[in-house]
Amino acid sequence: MNTATDTRHWAAINEASFVAGMRLLFWVCRVFGRWPFRVFLYPVLLWYVATQGRARRVSQDYLRRVGQPAGLLGVLRHFASFAESILDKMLLWGGLFDTSGVRMFGAEPLLQRIRERKGAMLMCAHLGNLDLCRALSLRTPGLRLTVLVHTRHAEAFNAMLGKLDPRSQLNLMQVTEMTPAMAMQLSERIEQGEFIVIAGDRVPVSNNPRVALAPFLGQTAAFPVGPYVMASVLGCPLYTLFATRRQGGHELHFERLREEVRLPRRGREEALAELAADYARRLEHHVRRAPLEWFNFYDFWHLPDPDLAHAAH
Repeated sequence: MNTATDTRHWAAINEASFVAGMRLLFWVCRVFGRWPFRVFLYPVLLWYVATQGRARRVSQDYLRRVGQPAGLLGVLRHFASFAESILDKMLLWGGLFDTSGVRMFGAEPLLQRIRERKGAMLMCAHLGNLDLCRALSLRTPGLRLTVLVHTRHAEAFNAMLGKLDPRSQLNLMQVTEMTPAMAMQLSERIEQGEFIVIAGDRVPVSNNPRVALAPFLGQTAAFPVGPYVMASVLGCPLYTLFATRRQGGHELHFERLREEVRLPRRGREEALAELAADYARRLEHHVRRAPLEWFNFYDFWHLPDPDLAHAAH
C-alpha cells in the first residue's frame, strides 16, 4: 500500500533545504575527515527526519518496495546515503575527491564513438552520484557532455558547487520543455560528437506531462517519453548511465538501450511504452543492487494526469 500522501510535483519540492547544513559538514570533513563528518551528520539527519514528515513517509514507502528496513533506522540510512552523495559532489568540485578508483562498466562502445567523434544520448537516473561522470568528462580527452537539467528547485546548492569550481556549471543546460530551437541546438551538438545526458526517471515539468506507464518495483509508474522522442528526432543511439556506490567504491554502468530509436506513426504509443518498460527494468536492476542510492524523495508512484494521447502522435 502506498502510504506517501504528498502529491506535489518533484520540482515544487526544494531539495536544497536538506543541504542547509552541508556547508558546515563539508568543512568538518575537510578539516577532520570523513568519520567525524558522519558523527556530526546524524544529529542533522535526526532533526531533518523528525521535522520533514513528507520526506520520511516517501522514504519509508520506497524502502518497503525495495525490500529494505523501513523503520527510523532505515530512513536514517537512506538519508545518510543521500548526504554522503552530496558530500562527494562537494569534494569532487572542491578538488578533494580521487576519481582514479571509479570503476566503469560497458564504456568501450562510448569510447569508440568518442574516437570517431560521434555523439549519442545518455539517459541517466537519480541514482548515486552523476557528477562523477561530469567530473570525469573534464579529464577524458574528446569527451564532451551536455547535461539537461531542471535545477531551479536547487539553485542554492548548485550555486555552492559553482563557488567550489566554476566548471561544475559549464555543461548544464536548463530545460523545462523541448522546443524546435533547442532540438536544433542539440542536433548540432550531437553532430559535433557531444553526448547529451537527460534523466529518465522524472516526469516533465508541465501541467500535462508526456509520459508512458511502466511497471517499476511492483507498481505502475509514469516515465517521461521525452528522451525517446529526442533520440528519435536526433537520430542517434540511446544509452543508459547508472552511477552507484557499492562496497566503498564508485561504479559507472553504461548500457545500450537502442542503437536507433524508431517511433512509427502507427503504434507510436506502444513503442514509447516498450522503451519506457525496458528502461524501467534496467533502473530497477541497478536500484536493487544499490537500494539506498536512489534519491527521488517524492511520491514516485503517484500518477499525474498524463498526456498519453499527445505522446502517441
